[in-house]
Amino acid sequence: MKRVPAAKIPESEASETIPELIKSGIADKTAKISKEEGFRLVPVVPERVDEISRKYEICETDSHTLERLTPQEQILYRLSDLPADITEKLPTKWESAGEIIILKMDESCREFKETIGRAYAEVLNANTVCADISGVSGEFRRPSMEILYGNKTESVRPENGILYDFDVTKVMFASGNTDERMRMRTLDCTGETVVDMFAGIGYFTLPLAKFTGLRKIFSCEKNPESYGFLLKNIELNGVKNKVIPILGDNRSLPGKKFADRILMGYVQTTSLFLPKALDLIKPGGIIHYHDTFPTGEHEKYVNDAFSSVCKDYEILGIREVKSFAPGISHYVADVKISDRFS
Repeated sequence: MKRVPAAKIPESEASETIPELIKSGIADKTAKISKEEGFRLVPVVPERVDEISRKYEICETDSHTLERLTPQEQILYRLSDLPADITEKLPTKWESAGEIIILKMDESCREFKETIGRAYAEVLNANTVCADISGVSGEFRRPSMEILYGNKTESVRPENGILYDFDVTKVMFASGNTDERMRMRTLDCTGETVVDMFAGIGYFTLPLAKFTGLRKIFSCEKNPESYGFLLKNIELNGVKNKVIPILGDNRSLPGKKFADRILMGYVQTTSLFLPKALDLIKPGGIIHYHDTFPTGEHEKYVNDAFSSVCKDYEILGIREVKSFAPGISHYVADVKISDRFS
């Protein structure tokens, strides 16, 4: 590996000196700053070595080009002229929604939000960078987003053979549910009639319709904005002949005992909708019931929910989807309603 000249900057001076060296063009912006006990080794442009050597000791260090750095390291390097108490709080993880990056950013970083947004966009090759301010809220679980860089908020996210078109400022996308969406596409629903009571933009509807062999899926969504993207995604994924989209409250769905399978992909108030699900499900049908419970106590809570409205059922399995809050997890229970149920 090539050796390059570097200035030995004491750690105590690094937060002030390094940004100055970068701005003045003395530091080599194509090389990585490294550490040595008590010092930061800042690669120096060869023709500026004499200039910096008047104040700092010059040594040699290995040349690590920025192209070989991780995205996190590249971002930190681009933002190294920000105050140290800011750079240490920069997000090290992010979500990708097609060409849009979503960060969870510490409040203290907001003063530099445009600079931070641009750095993430350039390193991650994104059109837009948004900050998730306070998660989702309300009946429609609308996200709270602030645009840091760019202006395009609608994008297409590819995932396991499905294309999801949505606007990150208008509808939520639960990236933590990826494994469950993948599981849905592996089910054998040959010839089945399915109801998705909380379809959203098609999170579970699309993999079921495209891969499982079902006959029809009735996809109900109450949020007009989510419903608009559901319609787009049905067309985008070529499943128009399988999906019947319905705008409105699922408790108004017509019909009795016609569904072989029901998706209840909602949380926190899911049990309120169980009576309607039991109206729709055939004897012997399966309900995929989502909700949040104290971690490790899921079986008790699933039994409590079903036993209050149905005395004859079988829990086929319960899976943890993801952590929801401290001590609380999001679970999905596969529950078969007895053939004797009526």
